[in-house]
Amino acid sequence: MLQKPLQKIILYCVACLVFFSCSTSPDQNQKYKPLGREVEVVQKGNRFVLMRHGEPYFIKGAAGYEYFGRLSRYGGNSVRVWHTENAQQVLDSAQAHGLTVTLGLWMAREREGFNYYDKDLVAQQREELRQVVLKYKDHPALLMWGIGNELYAEGSNVKVWDAVNGIAEMIHEVDPDHPTTTTVMNVPEKVVNLIADRCPALDVLSINSFGAMHNLPEELSKTDWKGPYVISEFGARGYWESYYTWWMAPIEQTSSEKAEFARERYEQSVLADTSHCLGSYVFLWGNKQETTPTWFSLINENGEETGLVQEMRALWGDTTSLNQAPYIAYLKLDDKFAFEQIYLKPGQTFEGQAFAFDPDQDSLRVTWEVLPEAEQKDGNADKQVKPAPLPQALARQQHTKVWLQTPRQEGAYRLYVYLRDGQNNLATANVPFYVTSKPLK
Repeated sequence: MLQKPLQKIILYCVACLVFFSCSTSPDQNQKYKPLGREVEVVQKGNRFVLMRHGEPYFIKGAAGYEYFGRLSRYGGNSVRVWHTENAQQVLDSAQAHGLTVTLGLWMAREREGFNYYDKDLVAQQREELRQVVLKYKDHPALLMWGIGNELYAEGSNVKVWDAVNGIAEMIHEVDPDHPTTTTVMNVPEKVVNLIADRCPALDVLSINSFGAMHNLPEELSKTDWKGPYVISEFGARGYWESYYTWWMAPIEQTSSEKAEFARERYEQSVLADTSHCLGSYVFLWGNKQETTPTWFSLINENGEETGLVQEMRALWGDTTSLNQAPYIAYLKLDDKFAFEQIYLKPGQTFEGQAFAFDPDQDSLRVTWEVLPEAEQKDGNADKQVKPAPLPQALARQQHTKVWLQTPRQEGAYRLYVYLRDGQNNLATANVPFYVTSKPLK
């Protein structure tokens, strides 16, 4: 006698549950949950593959905050940023252009005064980053989380890696759909071994590498890290690994040399390692002052592109027939190369000349500039601003020749040349010189 009423009650309860589960207001990020959005690293034999939406995803990326539309049109598919300032805008813009984002979670560094022995501080930082992860974890443009950047720089506390692992574990708890990574510069064997030992929750190792990138897979194979990696920054030879003048001014490659240099290293590392490398991010997709305004700037403040942009387009598979950037072989001042140590007396005139041509025989517009050497008062090149130019130092200009009137203020300077072909292409070079009235020994 009780079976039918009981069945009715049960059916009524089930119907209510279904109704309320369907009618409940969705999470505000529910719109960011399309099917198949998950990203994961899969091991197939001795080969690692990054999978997105169930398909292999090889990173053809650029590090920077600008020109996402160009990156997409040129064959790139991903951007890397270092922090979550304006993260919503970055993610939305990337999504609009069909790009993914390796989103940096900025962690304080020991050199900035953070104490990784302080458990309360570490827990506070982890909780702050947890809120960030919860905020952006369901955005469809998100590819992976970058936990800190070169955290060991000018530091010695190995507890930083315990903190990194704690954040990676937290991410896997609240966002199991996106891999975690942290970044080192080149392949410091002891540091990489520490990461391999103390950060088992990390999915990928990210490596910033410039001049040393030519043998990166070989160097990494000597460490305890046996998992996959991404080359998170590469490009021109870094100022820290360049040849220096006697007054410690790093000698910069011409933009044409940078293009060839970066392409060779991409071929030697990214394309050569088909088992562990998941892709790369060229540095910098935009412009910044770091030692000089041209050192890492692939695209200048006016949107003009250097030869390295064209090299990346080809490496990413863009087969568009391009008008090529001007080619600049070298720049001399007082008939000397930079490595010949150019000391000049103040208030005198000296001739400079750029040796350049345009592959498409376009007419070139040449401009010159003299800047004081940038100072690094806090030892951090990231916070530099471009020095004010000295227009009075340019006595006369004639296409690829210039006559320089040296400043009366003694010190370190650079002579810059910029070549434009009228097709939005740019070539740059500079030569450091030192003004002194003292006789050289």
